[in-house]
Amino acid sequence: MSGRYLRFTRDEWAVLRAATPLTLREPDLAKLQGINERIDMDEVAAIYLPLSRLLNLYVSATMDLHRVSATFLGTIAPKVPYVIGVAGSVAVGKSTFSRILQALLARWPDHPKVDLVTTDGFLYPNAELEARGIMNRKGFPESYDTRRLLSFLRDVKSGVPEAHAPVYSHVVYDIVEGASIAVRQPDILILEGLNLLQVGQDGPEFVSDYFDFSIYVDAAESDIESWYIDRFLTLRASVFQNPQSFFQHYAALTDEEAVATARGIWAAINGRNLRENIEPTRERASLVVRKAADHRVDEVELRRL
Repeated sequence: MSGRYLRFTRDEWAVLRAATPLTLREPDLAKLQGINERIDMDEVAAIYLPLSRLLNLYVSATMDLHRVSATFLGTIAPKVPYVIGVAGSVAVGKSTFSRILQALLARWPDHPKVDLVTTDGFLYPNAELEARGIMNRKGFPESYDTRRLLSFLRDVKSGVPEAHAPVYSHVVYDIVEGASIAVRQPDILILEGLNLLQVGQDGPEFVSDYFDFSIYVDAAESDIESWYIDRFLTLRASVFQNPQSFFQHYAALTDEEAVATARGIWAAINGRNLRENIEPTRERASLVVRKAADHRVDEVELRRL
């Protein structure tokens, strides 16, 4: 990484927790973990607590800035959510990272309402992807309805009473028609997805224009591929068994066939998307957390102000 970042080892970062109390308990953590991820309380204390402290300071400073601006203009400070983007590859652990961060931030007294939305809901429906001939590029930048995502963020940042995000089902592998998530003026909104830091969309706006802070969850590609294969094997024995699952045809694969299939999907889609679209945006993040092969974060890089 360039000199634009301050680099911290795991131990150096952990010290920055200062006196921040550990408000999460083992049963809470167990509910937040993703498939094949085993994050312990030591990881929460060493990595997530310092981050929640930093973000609490940033959120407070931003709220103060809004109040100062309102005082100057003689108006009432608007209720504008602080938006955090969490980006990174498939299978790198973004969802678990985001859920733990959400739980910790919601326990700070100044901003108890923290919402989490994933960009999966802003994928085009499968029928539209098929019509465009890009079903095999699902998750690539062009597979998202970026205009709808920008409209959603515009609503959130303009303080509308209720903004709506579409819902995606990983079982049927498609948008759930008619379903939506209501976002009602939270103190903080965490938006999690693959291509959040892209700047190649058409038009003058980028999704990241609406972020107050952005995080990139990083790891060696070989480790992410290994995690993806492990997750595929776990899903084959669970979710893929569901008769409604889009991937039910994978449920009967042998271990050897499943590993070969997962490697093929990684090589053709997810690994390619990581190299071509996701990883090149890493240096646009406010903070980069680097995970080792055991899923534990061993390095943190914070962008200089």
